[in-house]
Amino acid sequence: MVGLVSLGGVLAGQKAVVTAGASGIGRAIAECFLAAGAVVHICDVSPENLDAALSEQNNLTGTLADVSRPVEVEQLFAAALDRLGGLDILVNNAGIGGPRGGIADITYEEWDRTIAVNLSGMFYCIKNAVPRMKTQQSGCIINISTSSVRTGLPLRTAYVTAKQGVMGLTQNLARELGSDNIRCNAILPGLIDNDRGRMLVTKYAEERDITEAEAEANFLKYISLKSWISPEEIGETAVFLASRAGRHISGQFLAVDGNFEWEE
Repeated sequence: MVGLVSLGGVLAGQKAVVTAGASGIGRAIAECFLAAGAVVHICDVSPENLDAALSEQNNLTGTLADVSRPVEVEQLFAAALDRLGGLDILVNNAGIGGPRGGIADITYEEWDRTIAVNLSGMFYCIKNAVPRMKTQQSGCIINISTSSVRTGLPLRTAYVTAKQGVMGLTQNLARELGSDNIRCNAILPGLIDNDRGRMLVTKYAEERDITEAEAEANFLKYISLKSWISPEEIGETAVFLASRAGRHISGQFLAVDGNFEWEE
């Protein structure tokens, strides 16, 4: 999976937790951390995906957990700290797309679930990670947001609102935790070249009765570099932020999106 950049041993001996790390962006981040020399514990809500990831990558350990449930998050961190023996890096990657529809059509349950996974889940994880990081007076927290917080995205209000909350959480914690040498940043992915990203283009084409090539062109026309983003690019960016090269980077929102100008 990893092959775009030589990651060397820039995270040698570092101990990391990656949420939703069994597939997609989370799996790419976990793989990049391993390539950089870190030891990695993941969680995932899908037992099938978790089993597959752990069987395919013997260096990973993992816990089945829904980050929207505080008790399961506590169990995750108990297992992670036991297996890793410490914690240097937390990547809050777990998230859901939430409902698609006008604000009046979003159900209370859909709204609550989106906020619970995409925002409250990050709070639960950080709450459990920070005491250990404070004890050692060091740590790196990386929250995965989205470029859509900058463009806006009609009919995806629950998702964008939750991810805007992630931005506030990131910025405020960078201030709060800086005196303990704990850094907090957010990565804003763009159009990701994976099954989910390609599915979005397919759905867009079906809704507008156009070809997938036309739909892809419509997406790319608003991206300055006209580029899809590979999951590994997000992983490589996370490695950079967690490495010594990023030791004085905190409170920042780093878009890896080819410069998303707008979205429809």
